[in-house]
Amino acid sequence: MKLTFVWLFSLVFLYHGQAQENSIILNNPSLQQLFSTIEAHSDYKFAYDNKLDIAEKMGFTVTIDPNDIETTIAALEKKSRYTFGRQGHNITVKPIPSQGQETYTLSGTILNEQHHPVSGANISIKERRTSVPTDDEGRFSVRLPNGHYTLRISHMGYLDMEDQVWLRSDMAKDYTLSADSETLEEVVITEKRKNIAEIKKPQMSVNRLSMEQIKRTPVVLGESDPLKSLMQLPGVTSAGEGASGFNVRGGAADQNLMLLDGAPIYGDSHLFGFFSVFNADAISGLELYKGGIPSKFGGRVSSILDVRQKTGDYRDFHMNGGIGLISSRLTAEGPLERDKGSFMLSGRSSYAHLFLKLANQDNSGYFFDLNTKLNYTLNENNSLYLSGYYGRDVFDINDLFFSSYGNAMLNLRWRHRFSEDLTADLTTFYSDYRFGLELDFADFMWNNAVESYGLKYDFSHRFSDDFSLQYGVNSLYYDFNPGTLEPSGPASIINFMQLDKKYALEPSLYIDAEHTLSEKLTVRYGLRYSQFYRFGQEDVNRYEHNRAVVFNPVFGIYEKGTPIGSTSYGRGEKIASFSNLEPRIGISYALDDNTSLKASYNRMTQYLHLLANTQSPTPVNIWTPSGPFAQPQLLDQVAMGYFKNFADDTYTIETEAFYKTVQNRIDYIDGAELIANNAIEQVILNGEARSLGWEFLLRKNTGRLTGWVAYTLSRAEQRTPGHTPEEPGIANGAWYLSPYDKLHNVVITSVYELNDKWSFAANFALQSGRPVTHPNGQYQIGGITIPSYGSRNDSRLPAYHHLDVAATYIPKPKRKKGWQSEWVFSIYNLYNRMNAASIRFATNEDTGINEATRLSIFGIIPGISYNFKF
Repeated sequence: MKLTFVWLFSLVFLYHGQAQENSIILNNPSLQQLFSTIEAHSDYKFAYDNKLDIAEKMGFTVTIDPNDIETTIAALEKKSRYTFGRQGHNITVKPIPSQGQETYTLSGTILNEQHHPVSGANISIKERRTSVPTDDEGRFSVRLPNGHYTLRISHMGYLDMEDQVWLRSDMAKDYTLSADSETLEEVVITEKRKNIAEIKKPQMSVNRLSMEQIKRTPVVLGESDPLKSLMQLPGVTSAGEGASGFNVRGGAADQNLMLLDGAPIYGDSHLFGFFSVFNADAISGLELYKGGIPSKFGGRVSSILDVRQKTGDYRDFHMNGGIGLISSRLTAEGPLERDKGSFMLSGRSSYAHLFLKLANQDNSGYFFDLNTKLNYTLNENNSLYLSGYYGRDVFDINDLFFSSYGNAMLNLRWRHRFSEDLTADLTTFYSDYRFGLELDFADFMWNNAVESYGLKYDFSHRFSDDFSLQYGVNSLYYDFNPGTLEPSGPASIINFMQLDKKYALEPSLYIDAEHTLSEKLTVRYGLRYSQFYRFGQEDVNRYEHNRAVVFNPVFGIYEKGTPIGSTSYGRGEKIASFSNLEPRIGISYALDDNTSLKASYNRMTQYLHLLANTQSPTPVNIWTPSGPFAQPQLLDQVAMGYFKNFADDTYTIETEAFYKTVQNRIDYIDGAELIANNAIEQVILNGEARSLGWEFLLRKNTGRLTGWVAYTLSRAEQRTPGHTPEEPGIANGAWYLSPYDKLHNVVITSVYELNDKWSFAANFALQSGRPVTHPNGQYQIGGITIPSYGSRNDSRLPAYHHLDVAATYIPKPKRKKGWQSEWVFSIYNLYNRMNAASIRFATNEDTGINEATRLSIFGIIPGISYNFKF
C-alpha cells in the first residue's frame, strides 16, 4: 500500500513538473506576440478585425499552457479588455465595448528635474488615440474606462517618457521629465516631435518657442531676447532695426496684446528697442497667436502674445545668471515650504553708462527690471499665485534732457479645483505704463501714463475626452493721462496744462468649446461678447456735421475743424458705449496620423488706439480709448493650413494662407500734431486695412543639425477715403501700402551640436524694405526750396538683411550639480550690412546738389556673455 501511494505521488509530481516545464511565460506581451506564441504551440488560430491594434501591450504577465489553452483563454478574458469567442480551434478576438464600463480618473503632475511644473506637456493615451495637456501647475486629469493604457508624456525640450497603467480605480501618478541633453545622442533632439494629438488639434496660427531655442539664438548685443526670437518665425517682422515693437501679418505694433502671467503690458522694450522687457531667465514659455485665437483672448486685432513667468523650485534653492558686455542678470528660486510653495526672483540691469562716466561723459542711459513669482498650495484643491514686474529706463543727456519710462504689474491669482474635471481661476491685477520727460533748457516737465485694473474669472470644464469647455468673464478699467505739462523752474515760460484725462471700462464674457466629432474631425468654436464704456470727466467738442477734420479745396489739404461748442461730462458720466459679438471657429481634419488640414475664422475688437506718427512705438506715444470720433477697430480673419510630419518626424511642414480686414483703422492728416493735443480728433481720419499672405515653415527636428526655414509672402494695405466723394482722403481714397508691409520675409535658423561641449548657431534674415514716403520733386517759393511728395508710402527703403552667428561652450557638460557654466560668443551682422533705418533728403551746402543720406543703426557687433547656475 505504501509502495502504491509513493508511486501515485511520484506520478502526480512528475506530471505537475512536466506541466510547469512546458508552460510559456510572456512578460507584458503584445497581442501579436500572444497570438503567434499560442498558434506556434497549439492548433488554435486567431481571427480579428484589421483595425485591431495588435501591437498593443497586455499590461500583465501571461502564462500559456499548450496542453490547456482553454484555461489560458479564460484567464485572459478576466484580465484583458477583449472577448475571445471560440468555435472549435478558431478564436475570434474583439475589444470589449466601452459602454457600460466603469470609468475612473487618472490624474497626476508633470515636473522637470528642477522640480518645476511642466506647463503644456502632452499626455497621450495610445489606446484611446487622444491626449490631454498639463495646466500651468503641471497637472493633468482624464477620465477613462477601466483597463490597461499606454501613456506617452512629451514636451518640447524634454525626452519622451512612456508608462503602462492598469486603471481599476481612481489613480494619481506623478512623472519627472528629463532634459534632452543627458548624452550626446540625446542633445541633438532640440525640437520635440509633433505627435498625433498635435496634428489633430484645431488650433492653428500659433508660434511657440522653448527657452532653450531662445537662449541659443544669436541676437544683437549678445542678450537672449524672446521678442527678437519670435521674429524668426513666419508672419512676424520687426518694426525696424533697433526699434521696439513687432508686426504680425501686416498689423501695427499697437494691435498686439502682450500678456505677462495674464496681465497686459503696454511698453515692450528697453533702451528704445535694443532689449525687450521680457527677461529670458524669468520666463517659462511663450505663445504667439496670429489667428484662430481662442475666445478667452480679446482686446487686440493682430495677435496675442501670452508670456508666462516660471515657477520657482519647490524643493531646492538655486541661482542662475549671466554677465554680458552691457548688462547682467541674476535669478534666485527655491521653496517657501517644501513641496507646497516656492518663489522666483529675477533681476536684470545694464551698466554701459558707467563707462561713459569713466570717460568723463555726462550722458547716461540704462535700464533695470525685476520679475517675481510666488506660489503656495493651500491644499489639494486651492493654490495662490502672486506675480510682479517692475522695469524702468533712464536717460540723462548732458543735464539738458532727462527721461524715465517703464512698466509695472502686480497680479494675484487663486486657483480652485471643484473636481478633476472643473477648475476655476480668479485673477485680479494692476498694470501701468508711465513716461516722463524733463527738458532743463526749457524748464518744463512732461508726463503721461495709462493704468489698468483687471478682474477675471476663468473656468476650464472637461465633460468627456471628446468635449470640453472654457468659459469666463473679465473686466478692465482704464485710467488714461494723455499728458501733464508743468514748469520745472522759476524761469520757465511754460504754464501748467493738464490734458483731459480719459476713463473707460471694458467688460466681456466668453465661451469656447473643443469638440472631437470623429477620429479625423475636431472642431473648436466659441463666442466672445465685449462691451466698452467711455466715461467723463471731460469736455467733448462738437463740430458742424460732426466733422472734426475738414477739407480745404483751395489748398487741397485737410485742416483742423473749428468747434461750434462742447458738451461737459461729469466724473463717471457715460460719453460713448460700444458692444460687439466676436465669433471664433477652428476646424482640423486629419488625413492620417501625420497629416492634417486646418481652417479658422475669428472676429476681434480693439477699443484702444495708439497715437504715433512713427512706425514703431516709442515711449512718448499715447494710448487713447475709442469714443465719439474714434470707433473701435474690428477684425475679420480667415486662414487655411496644411500640416505634415514625415521621415519618421525628422521633418515637419506647416503652411498657411490668410486674409484679414480691419475696419476703423485710424491714420493721420499731413502735418498732424499728436503731442500736447487736447483735441486729437482734429488730426485723425478713420479708414480700413487689409492684408493677405502665405506662410511656410520647414523644420528639421532631429540630428546634429536642426533648425528651420521660414518664408512669408504677404501684402498689407490701408485705405482712408474722404467724408464725401469730392474729398480725396489719403492717396485719393485708393489703397496704399501700410507702413508694415513686407512683401518678402525669409529666415533661416540652424543649430549644430558638434559635441557635448560645443554648439554653433546661425540665423539669416532677409525682408523687403519698409514702405516710406519720399519726395519726388521740388519747387521754389520766394527763393526757398520746397520738396513735393507723391502718394502715401509709394517708396521703399532698401532690402533689409543680415547674418548672425553664435557659439556656445560648456566647460564641464557632465556636471549636473554645483557650479555649472557656459560661454556664449556671438556676432550680430557678420558681414557688416548697413541696413537703412531711414533716408534723409537734403541739399549739399557745398555743391548745391540734392543728396539722400542713409541712417543706419547697427553694423557688425560682437558679443560675449558668461552664464552660470548653481
